[in-house]
Order: sequence, then C-alpha cells, then structure tokens
Amino acid sequence: MFRSLRNRNYRLYASGQLVSNTGTWMQRIAQDWLVLQISGGSGMALGLTTALQFLPMLLFGLWGGTLVDRLDKRRLLIATQAAMGLLALGLGVIATTGAAQVWHVYLFAFGLGLVTVVDNPARQTFVVEMVGPRDLPNAVALNSASFQLGRVTGPAIAGLLTAAVGSGPVFLLNALSFAGVLTGLLRMRPQELEVTERAPAGKGRTREGLRYVAGRPDLVLLLVMTVFVQLFGANGQTQIALMVNNVFQAGAAAFGVAAAALAIGALSGALLAARRDRPRLRTGLIGAFAFGLVQIAAAIAPGYLTFVAVLLPMGIAAMTFTTTLNTTFQLSVDPQMRGRVMSIYMLVFLGVAPIGAPIVGFLADTFGPRVSFAVGGAVTVAVVLAVTALLARTLGVRFRCTPLRRPFLHITRPDPPVCQRSATGP
Repeated sequence: MFRSLRNRNYRLYASGQLVSNTGTWMQRIAQDWLVLQISGGSGMALGLTTALQFLPMLLFGLWGGTLVDRLDKRRLLIATQAAMGLLALGLGVIATTGAAQVWHVYLFAFGLGLVTVVDNPARQTFVVEMVGPRDLPNAVALNSASFQLGRVTGPAIAGLLTAAVGSGPVFLLNALSFAGVLTGLLRMRPQELEVTERAPAGKGRTREGLRYVAGRPDLVLLLVMTVFVQLFGANGQTQIALMVNNVFQAGAAAFGVAAAALAIGALSGALLAARRDRPRLRTGLIGAFAFGLVQIAAAIAPGYLTFVAVLLPMGIAAMTFTTTLNTTFQLSVDPQMRGRVMSIYMLVFLGVAPIGAPIVGFLADTFGPRVSFAVGGAVTVAVVLAVTALLARTLGVRFRCTPLRRPFLHITRPDPPVCQRSATGP
C-alpha cells in the first residue's frame, strides 16, 4: 500500500503535501462559510465563488498543459506553490481586519484559479518523474489519500477555528502551510528524477494534444462521463454547505463535521485504490455509478446524522472513480503528450465546475438543496449507464453483472477471429 514511499524524492513531496492539503481544506471551509455569512446565506453567491475559482481552468486549461510539457516541472511547482501561499496570505489579512466583502473573495478565488491552470497538470505529471511508471498507480492513490486526510483534519479544524476566531486566521494558517511543500521541493535530488523528454517548442502543440485525445474513442467517452459526473459532483462541498445551513439549520462546526465525513470516506477509497496494482475500467464505472446513487440517498436523508452517515460511502465511491481515471489517462498515453492529455482531463474534471456551480445554486435557491442533490445523482446514474453501453460497443467488450458475489461486474473481450489472430499475432 505504501511502496512509493521508498523513493526519497516522493517522501519529501508527500510529506509537504500532507501539511499543505490540511491548510488548503481549512481555507476551503472558511471561504465557503465567509461567503455565506457576508452574503446572507446566498446559494448563488456561494456558487459564483466556486465558479470563479474554476473558471480559469475552463478558459486556459489546455494552454497550461502545453506549458507543462515544455518546462521543468519541479521548478514550475516551486513557483505555483509560492504564488498560492501569497494569495492565501492576502485573503487572510483582509478577512482578519474585518474588511472582507464578497467581491474580495471573488477576486482571490479567481486568482487562485489562474495559478491552478499550471499547478494541476504539473503536479499530476510530476508524480511519474518521481516514482516511475511502475509505481504510478500507487503514488496517485497515496496522493489522493494525503489529499483526503487533509480533507478530514482540515474541515474539523477550520470549523472550530472559524466558530471561535473567524475565517481570517484560517487563511493565514493555510499560507503558512505552503512552506512544507516548498521545503520538500527544494530538498529533492534532481538527478534521481526520471525526467520526461520535453516537447519541442512550436506552434500547434495544443491542437496536437486535442487531436491525440480525439483519436482515442475510449478516452473521449470517459471524458464525456466525467463532464456529467463532475457537473454536480465537483460542487459537492457547496451542496453540503447548503444542506447544513439551509435544511438542517446547523452552524459552522456541523458543516466541518459533514465535510470531514465525506473526506473520511474518500480517504478510505484512496487507501483501497493504493492496494490495486493497476487501474481497471470496471472499477471506475462502478465507482461513478455508486456515486450517483449515494447522491440521491443524501438528498432524501431525514436528519443531520443520517446525512453525515451517507456522506461516508459517497466519499468512497468518488475516490474510486477519480483515482481510476487519473491513472488510466496517465498510463495509456505517450509520455511526451502526458502534460497536454492531463490538462484536457483536468480541464474536464475541474473546468465544468463554473458551469455546475451556478446551476447547483439556482436549483438550491429555487427548489431547495434536496432537489439539487437528487438531480445531480439522477444525471450521474443515467450518464454512466449510457457511457458504459457505448464503451462496450466501442471496445468490443461484454458486461455481465453478478450482484451476489465479487467481482460484481465482469468485463470480457471476445477473441478475434482465427484469421485475424494469424495476421496480427495472439
């Protein structure tokens, strides 16, 4: 489960990320709660904040991947992590002095999104340079586990601190947490990295990445599924905040507990993924389908405690889906194209949030947060079933369900005709 930690460079990276992830989740919780407090509990204001944070990925995400393929990823990460720390510091100063207005949060959210355009594909593709292709699935899962561990501790700490001293000190603590990441990156041994050959400079490199993905029908279908799953799933934190604040009439501490419950489930899902040797398509499909079903269950939860309990399997399903897709995209593409392919994946994975966040806010304000949650789950279930059928046709595979024993879903590919085998080999 922890075999990637044998690598010194990865140990430094993972330890720094563990500290920073906690601070990042503290800021997310504090930021959502700050917006709710200064906007009078507006779902639209909360949705717009999320949209502005992810909008740069939608606008410039492909360019970010092209840049990552051409530059030194370690140095690039040093620059992006330092910039994120400065943004957290600025927002913390404004919030601590009591001068924060909604437009201030909008501005800092958009700035963070701009840095993320480059930081996300750089972090995703830097992992394989630290551990190599063999340990990549394990390292991706451990990264997710680290992220989710921060998601467990961060919201709980943020909820207590926000209730006690306000959002400002939480932002300042997050700014300090970036020192751990920067220390780890600076102490690495560059000669031990398996550096991927950089893509040559020139025009049309972004279009080249788009053509590469367009020529892979399997990846296109997985991207389509990701669009619809993330349309509502990427805004799960917003939906949880609205359920806690508007439906159950609970406070900041209750919001932190609910967010931590989702993170505990996600952490469990990430650790389970770390035990797998390689990603399997059926695992990702099952995870996405289960995620939709549990969203519907969360929408009809009768009380706060039941709602929190449902968030645990939701986290497991979400992490099963995301870790499988991440490793599938990284391991199945040309290394020189990895930055651009991952930028396309991250564009879809994160970039649909600007579209989904206002929709979630509108549905919650108009029909209530329960309807918003239920609609998201129903859309996810329908799309996963449709994409599964199309994947079966595209890849020439057959699906067979066995609900009473594992594996619950069997995926088989029929052997090619004898004449084809003799021509192309076994």
